[in-house]
Amino acid sequence: MAPANQTPESHLLATAAAATTSALAAESTAETRAMLADIGIGLTKAQAQAAPKIFQLNHRIGEREVVKLLVVILRAFVDSLRVKDKPEAGDLIALADDLARTYTHDSIKDIILALKEARTSGHNFFQALDVSTLYKLIADYFEQKARFLENRHLDQKANGASQQATDVKLLGNAAPKMLENVAQQIPDDHPNAEGIRQKLSITNARVRRGLITPEQAEQQRAEARKATQRKDRPDWKPGAEAQKAIDQRHRAEDARLFEKYRPAALT
Repeated sequence: MAPANQTPESHLLATAAAATTSALAAESTAETRAMLADIGIGLTKAQAQAAPKIFQLNHRIGEREVVKLLVVILRAFVDSLRVKDKPEAGDLIALADDLARTYTHDSIKDIILALKEARTSGHNFFQALDVSTLYKLIADYFEQKARFLENRHLDQKANGASQQATDVKLLGNAAPKMLENVAQQIPDDHPNAEGIRQKLSITNARVRRGLITPEQAEQQRAEARKATQRKDRPDWKPGAEAQKAIDQRHRAEDARLFEKYRPAALT
């Protein structure tokens, strides 16, 4: 069994690293088969898809070690089947090398899951198992996986479109109310702000009690919005020369008041 501080994956890697490729291809052990069974517990296509890819493992542990891992997996699968004719060690090594070069952007767990599904799906090997059969089982798995990923992508796309439509609908329902609230905001410096607020409150109370129709309420709100609009009156503002004269008078008055009330400490 794997030590307590090791995961089945790390223990399997250590087992593969400690032996030669030919020795691993010759036979499996009950321990390696148990480790692979442990890794396969609850394993799904989504989990296998999320696992490190073979090309990533090639960079981390080396291409030869990846091939040895695949040899361990293939040998354990072959030994788990009660068939008389089985592939030879050299055939398994060649198949492992071929898989490592073919499925570079898939994971080791994909291979484990492919063989697990082949064993549990009731496939009949007719007392014989060769390399071509193994390769076909794995190729069939990846075809199913491609369909799985495509369907998941379509589901996510459909869910995204549905959520987007829902968001647009909610926004469409909320937008008029938001615009109405913004339009009814009354500037604090409006000279009749309090009176307009009271008028709007009375309108809302009347429509809630059914004393006026929604159309009448909207008309009253429109009148309130119109009352909040303050048009610019340029005729009330002094021209540039007049403003300059006003500023000069203000400065002169400030200077006079300062001289008159200047503190004694400053004199």
